[in-house]
Amino acid sequence: MSLARVAADRPTVEVPPHFHAHHDDWPWNPARPGRATFHYMILVTSGVLYHDVDHVTRTVAPGQWLWVRPGRTQCWHPPGTARGPFILFEPDVLPADTARLLAGVTAHNASAVLTPHPDDSPWAERTAFQLLDEHRALGRRPLALHHALRRSLLEALLLRLAHSLDTAAPSGDDRRTKVHRKFLDALELHFRELHHVEDYARLLGYSVRTLTRATRAAAGTGARQMIDERRLLEARRLLGLAGWTADAVAAHLGFTDAANFGRFFRSRTGLTPAAYATREWSPGEITSTLPSASR
Repeated sequence: MSLARVAADRPTVEVPPHFHAHHDDWPWNPARPGRATFHYMILVTSGVLYHDVDHVTRTVAPGQWLWVRPGRTQCWHPPGTARGPFILFEPDVLPADTARLLAGVTAHNASAVLTPHPDDSPWAERTAFQLLDEHRALGRRPLALHHALRRSLLEALLLRLAHSLDTAAPSGDDRRTKVHRKFLDALELHFRELHHVEDYARLLGYSVRTLTRATRAAAGTGARQMIDERRLLEARRLLGLAGWTADAVAAHLGFTDAANFGRFFRSRTGLTPAAYATREWSPGEITSTLPSASR
């Protein structure tokens, strides 16, 4: 895969003509899951890219963007014929006002695959390549100006993608959307210790009925299911990536004991925690444990 990397904390970048040949230690040799600490963004300009994000294989077609946010698990597939720019940046590189405008697309549950509106797509692509060109231009202009231009181009790219018509978040004027967003924020902060809808309703100052209706209207699923799915996702990450024991995961996620956690996990995955961990770490395993998805 012909990729170029931009990292907010590194002043230089290597742009090899044959990416795979120069990166024989890349995670696909063999493929292993890892937890992202940066934002990973790839625009596919030709070919098709397959990439596992939180145990689901995402398919990224030409004109689409893959965006892996920090905290998510990922696993690389062999790149095949996919080509496009690869942009890597730290979460704190964006100023606070820009980060607020990007809240919808940087949220934990935001789609991993973005399809910009046709009117915005060519502009986003041009901005991405301008960013990469500026990254390669280290030494051409004063360092402070070089970094300022990179930050400005990155902000322009992200804001265009975030507010493209096909990826824009629902209107913030809708009350149920606001309730749902507050619930998601609270869930991300408290899923380890708060496990009931009543807990979040009390925390946010809403009735259980209001919270449930808001989540169903915004996400098509109930608040209770969302709580369980978030705990399950974290369990999968810890068992498959970090190699935690079932006892450790149970304690971390607030289960009364490992047996209770085991029943919870098996009822939703069909596997015991130990069987799941073994399958995740099988040598050469690159396939997802869930069906392929385009989101």
